[in-house]
Amino acid sequence: MAKINELLPHPPYSKDLAPSDYFLFSDLKRMLGGKRFSSNEEVAETEAYFEAKDKSYYKTGIEKLEGCYNQYITLEGNYVNKKN
Repeated sequence: MAKINELLPHPPYSKDLAPSDYFLFSDLKRMLGGKRFSSNEEVAETEAYFEAKDKSYYKTGIEKLEGCYNQYITLEGNYVNKKN
């Protein structure tokens, strides 16, 4: 188990640990599913989506990543199953 001050080696990016895969975009994908936009102005709907989210949405989502990161470390970088 890692010590609090121990620096752990990790890849600069892991597709298994992308915050967007765990909480950030899942609801947005459902909301926009099947929609087509004919102008950039129509895409502003996505900005409204993120602006409407309470700070606790982001805080909770980031906090849940801790378990995913710990699992990734335990598995020594092998695939992490997503739990949505």
